[in-house]
Amino acid sequence: MKRLLIAAILFINSLGHLNAQISEDIKKGNVIFIHPDGTSVSVWNAVRMLYVGPDSDINWDKLPNIGIYRGHLTNSLTATSNGGGTVHAYGVKVGVKAYGMDEDHTIPTSRSGKKMSIMHEAMKSGIKTGLINSGSIVEPGTGAFVALVNSRAEDEEVAKQIALSGVDVILCGGEEWLIPQGMSGYHCNDGKRKDGRNLIEEVKALGYTVVYDRSQLLSLPETTEKLLGIFAETHTFNDKTEEDQKLLLLPNYKLNTPTLAEMTEVVIKILSKNDQQFFLVVEEEGTDNFGNKNNANGILQALKHADDALGVSLNFLNKKSNTLILTCSDSEAGGMEAISFTEDYFPFDKPLPKTAKNGAPYDGLSGTETPPFKSAPDKLGRVFPFVISWSSFDDICGSVVVRAAGLNSELVKGSIDNTDIYKFMYITLFGINLK
Repeated sequence: MKRLLIAAILFINSLGHLNAQISEDIKKGNVIFIHPDGTSVSVWNAVRMLYVGPDSDINWDKLPNIGIYRGHLTNSLTATSNGGGTVHAYGVKVGVKAYGMDEDHTIPTSRSGKKMSIMHEAMKSGIKTGLINSGSIVEPGTGAFVALVNSRAEDEEVAKQIALSGVDVILCGGEEWLIPQGMSGYHCNDGKRKDGRNLIEEVKALGYTVVYDRSQLLSLPETTEKLLGIFAETHTFNDKTEEDQKLLLLPNYKLNTPTLAEMTEVVIKILSKNDQQFFLVVEEEGTDNFGNKNNANGILQALKHADDALGVSLNFLNKKSNTLILTCSDSEAGGMEAISFTEDYFPFDKPLPKTAKNGAPYDGLSGTETPPFKSAPDKLGRVFPFVISWSSFDDICGSVVVRAAGLNSELVKGSIDNTDIYKFMYITLFGINLK
């Protein structure tokens, strides 16, 4: 009996050692976090209908793991872009006014126990890093990963901290915040910096290559290591209503600006060189801004850009399986819903009524009181009319989902708090499963 007891104790001890080995042997790899700001499952469904039809898959559908996102903050049930971005960067709850620093003007203690964001921790560990934003450099969906300010209104300080952060590749708009007042740049006639600093020249002195348009980005030499891309005075898109765009003869996206997919492909090539581990945060800001303007045509094109970036990321995952692709927003802009009935109800060639029976605004192909959108064919070749209805100009709680593929993506399931986005990224970058 005594021998059996000793044998049992040794067996149990061996299991404990095995569990420790399993914990220590978590695989580390790359993280690509794609944040189409302001989007919900309704917008994704509309993009599928419009571009590939109801029976086909967009790239978003190819991410096998899915969970429902819970996005409340410490003092609000709906997230702000800056508050939500800060939660993703630190893995802890903050207030609506947070931007890298919480509302009490202190740096949050991150979920890992350190007084730094996950990107700062990655940089400190020698992991290559990148930030891509189709909006201005000051946008918080990417900016909160490296900038710490008392207020989102501190655009000068945000731009300075991001530009000089040491992140290997930064692609964005917002030239106005990188050059001083009285100076013209590639895109703008007059900078907005009151401190007199020319951050573009400062970045060049640190060894960065600087590019300003799509053609320059796509013709970069393979030897590029450090890169700043500045593709617009403000955003790379014209975030106005369809009616204002028509009046001013403006397209959704500005000419000769790279798409989110093009930016993502270039950055992945730079960061993954020689099998380096990397961490890339990508934000399509147009989805949020067009949603807040209730511009249906704009938000659908913007989300298609994000889906194309997911396609680029999936192609990379097929080559490098030690990569996590993670995507979600932090709230929903405008409360967009797609409505579809038969062509008898919504004729393709007739303008829509201005509102639904309950007064909710209707949007068609070119805005208010224009013909409906036409879906891509289903598997039987049928096409369907659909319209977009809006509930608000504001950000709302919405029906946000998280999807993932690749390394550690099996963790993405069920009900997911916004702080868990950090956890998924952290286990992949550092091999540590935070509780």
